Amino acid sequence: MTRQVLFIQGAGGGTHDEWDHRLVASLEEALGPDYEMRYPRMPNEADPDHLSWKEAIAQELASLDDDAVLVGHSYGATVLVNTLAEDAPERSFRCLMLLAPPFLGEGGWPTDEVESQEKLGGTLPDGLPVYIYHGTEDEEVPFAHLELYARAIPQAVIRRLDNRDHQLGNDLSEVGKDIKSLV
Repeated sequence: MTRQVLFIQGAGGGTHDEWDHRLVASLEEALGPDYEMRYPRMPNEADPDHLSWKEAIAQELASLDDDAVLVGHSYGATVLVNTLAEDAPERSFRCLMLLAPPFLGEGGWPTDEVESQEKLGGTLPDGLPVYIYHGTEDEEVPFAHLELYARAIPQAVIRRLDNRDHQLGNDLSEVGKDIKSLV
């Protein structure tokens, strides 16, 4: 049986084709042929807005099978986790993997687009395993955002990746291992 993996890209001009496709390729290699990768292009990646990304992600989530794996990178991870917290679809997912997500709210990046993320863990679907990965050398999203997420989602497994940048060195082997351990 093939398991679906939804990978939501980060934001920025050219991110889908020039940056995050490397993360997708690394994860595909780590997972092997028993996984079907879905990598949709998010709307207006160069100048994203939360609502249009949330709507696109909600459509993708609705099209998935039960037990699909959810992965988001950077801004895509932030919108993905907020979409699940605000409007979880009526299906169960295997796990949620967040890669270098910016924290929105006090201590993180200011925003008027979403509610504070400080109590995010209590609004996520019950029993959904959450893993958060962040490189210690990330120059895009400060490493301190990882600790904000650790407090906001206390049930999350936190992975601090030494000497890794915002793209996590284009190496998602740890993510692949964690996914396989849950399946």
